[in-house]
Amino acid sequence: MAFCSLTPNTNKVLIKPWSRPKTTTEHLEWAELPKIDLSQFDKPGGKQELAEKLYDAVTRAGFWCVVNTGIDDERVLRQFSIGNTFFKEPLEEKRTFPCNFAEGEYFGYRENSRWVGDTGVKENIEMLNIPKAIPAYADVGKHQVVKDNYEEIARFHRDVWEKVIRKLFVLIAIILELPENYLADAHAYDEESDDHLRYMIYNVRTQEEWDRAQAYSKGGHTDFGSLTLLFSQHVAGLQIKTPEGQWKYVRPVDGGITCNAADTLTFLTNGFIKSTIHRVVTPPKDQIHIPRLGLLYFSRPGAHTPMKTVPSPLLDRLGLISEEDRDPTKPVVTGTEYVRARVKDVHHKTVIDKREGTAFEFKGLKVQNYYD
Repeated sequence: MAFCSLTPNTNKVLIKPWSRPKTTTEHLEWAELPKIDLSQFDKPGGKQELAEKLYDAVTRAGFWCVVNTGIDDERVLRQFSIGNTFFKEPLEEKRTFPCNFAEGEYFGYRENSRWVGDTGVKENIEMLNIPKAIPAYADVGKHQVVKDNYEEIARFHRDVWEKVIRKLFVLIAIILELPENYLADAHAYDEESDDHLRYMIYNVRTQEEWDRAQAYSKGGHTDFGSLTLLFSQHVAGLQIKTPEGQWKYVRPVDGGITCNAADTLTFLTNGFIKSTIHRVVTPPKDQIHIPRLGLLYFSRPGAHTPMKTVPSPLLDRLGLISEEDRDPTKPVVTGTEYVRARVKDVHHKTVIDKREGTAFEFKGLKVQNYYD
C-alpha cells in the first residue's frame, strides 16, 4: 500500500502520523547533559539561575538539553509526520527545489547523491531545509507537502525561535554580561539570515555499508551557525566529544530538545563559547533497520551581524577582545557571508573527501574540518 495518497479532487498530500520508535535496549555510553528548564525563565531570578546552569555547558562541552519549552509534543510529532511524508514522495517531486550549493544556499532539498570517497557507498542523508516565514523569503520555492501545510509549519518555525532560541540567547547574553537582547537582536527572526527548520532522514544501511563508510571517515564536525536544536527521535547514533576527549551518545530527552553551540557563536565570543564536536555513527543493532528521522532548527546570525568579538565585559576581563575587535572601521565579514562560504566548501561536490588535518578559513575566520 502506498504511504500517502491524494485526496479526491485535490492535489493535497495526506500526512500519515509518525511516532517515535522504541528506544534501544543496548548498553551505550551516554553523555550527561545539563538540563535547562525554560518554565523557570520568567520567574523572579529565573533567568539568572538558568544562566548560571548554562554557563558550564556553553564553555565546556557545548551541548545541553531544554525542557518545558511551551511547545506541545503533539506539534513536534506533527512536524516529524510532515517531514516523513515528504521523504516518501517521488524523487522527481523532491528534486523540484534543490539546495543551491554553488552559491552556498541551504534552502530546499538535499539529495543523498554524493559518494563517500572511493568506498562505493553513497551518503544516506536526505534533508529539506525551510527558511523563516518572513517577506524576504516569500519567493523561495515550496514543495507540495510544504505548500499544503505552510501555515502550520510557519507557526512552528517562529514558535521555536521565540519560545526556545530567543530565550537561550538571552541566557547567553546574561552569561556574557551583555544587554539581555543583544544576541537575540543579532539573530532576529524578522531579519534576513539563513535560519532554517530542517526535516532530515538517515536512510537505512546494511552493517557492511556502515562499516565501509566509517572506515573511510568517522571523525566529528562542528555546525556552521550559532545554535542547533535537535528534537527527540529515539534512534541512537548521535555522539558528542566530551571535554575529556571521549565519544559518548546523546540520550533522547522525553519532551525536550537537545541543543548545541556552533561556529559563529564561537567567533562572536572569541572561543569562549565552544562549538560542539559531534558525529553520527552506526545505530545499535536493534535499531539499524529503522530510518533515523530528524527534526532540527538551525539558528544563524543575521546578514548584517559582523563576525567580531562582542563587547562583553566578561570577555574583556578575560583578555578575549582584541584591538581589532574594538576598531569600528575595520571591515568584517558578516555571519551570512561566512555560513554560505562554509556551506559551499562542504557541500558543493559530488564526492565526500577525506579532511583529516585540514581546516576551513574565510577572511580570517578559521575552523577545523575534522576531529578525531
